[in-house]
Amino acid sequence: MRFYSVQLSCLAPCIALAMIVVCILAPSAKASPDQWRRAGFSTDFTKTSIDLNSIFSGGPPKDGIPSIDKPAFQPASSVDWIQDREPVILLELDDAVKAYPLQILIWHEIVNDRIGETPVSVTYCPLCNSSIVFDRRFDGDVLDFGTTGLLRNSDLVMYDRQTETWWQQFTGEGIVGTHAGRDLKMIPSRVVAFEAVRKTHPQAAVLARPSPPRRNYGSNPYVGYDSRSAPYPLYRGDLPDNINPMARVVVVRDGNQIFAATLDHVRTAGPISLSENVRLRWSGEQASILDQRETGSGRSIGSVEAVRTENDREVPLVHDVTFAFVANAFHPDIAILGITSP
Repeated sequence: MRFYSVQLSCLAPCIALAMIVVCILAPSAKASPDQWRRAGFSTDFTKTSIDLNSIFSGGPPKDGIPSIDKPAFQPASSVDWIQDREPVILLELDDAVKAYPLQILIWHEIVNDRIGETPVSVTYCPLCNSSIVFDRRFDGDVLDFGTTGLLRNSDLVMYDRQTETWWQQFTGEGIVGTHAGRDLKMIPSRVVAFEAVRKTHPQAAVLARPSPPRRNYGSNPYVGYDSRSAPYPLYRGDLPDNINPMARVVVVRDGNQIFAATLDHVRTAGPISLSENVRLRWSGEQASILDQRETGSGRSIGSVEAVRTENDREVPLVHDVTFAFVANAFHPDIAILGITSP
């Protein structure tokens, strides 16, 4: 995954295409603690909550996909480089509103930031289409996150620069190192069309493109990915047999409870009650970031809201719109509403 996503902007189109083919078809190399140490990691590899053999190299080295650590912003009303239907991560916290365009995160994957009084990491894994925000406060410290260049279940493996613990982006679990077996706190966010942000929050702070440009922002290096019948061969796990592995699935987290429903089901069924107090509802359209070359020109997909009712008011819940193969890999026992085949 990662090698070609980083390098595409630097290569002529024919060379870029050749590199994509090579990286997809070539076997992903397993590594060992000795190799990882030589690659610059000081992680405590004696502590792990997973099988180390489930981790594969995605191509680039540690921090080969550079996180954004000093983000700059501009008001939504002044942004003229994001198309109306283009997806952004909307984060509302501490009476502040920020938006993080996926056309930037598709190249950087992690933004270490602060909203109001809360230090956060805004993350996006293109191969899983997973957009998750984490509170960077942990055991009295503020963590900064970077990319390892490694994958597990085709999902981004992050590391923190304070302890070099490795963290699974999709679950927030520490999987290798000092904090193995522990969890980062997730913060509710939504992926919506930029037009919705500009209309409702014209003064929202929008993550600006790094200057000078470090990547080909506005261009999707994974053209046609979400129209495939299966993920790239970088994924070596089991595929669900009752749903298209690339179908979009909404995964909702309410404390220790996890719910799931297909995005198509939310679109057609209207508001869905996942439990007595938890509801999932449709909230509009947006363009797929992973479809066309231009990040705002993809086919229409949906936006959703997940809420819990508390004392007659709605509280937003952590949720993510990912692919069915991802939900199956990390939560194989969770029933997915909307699956009609056996």
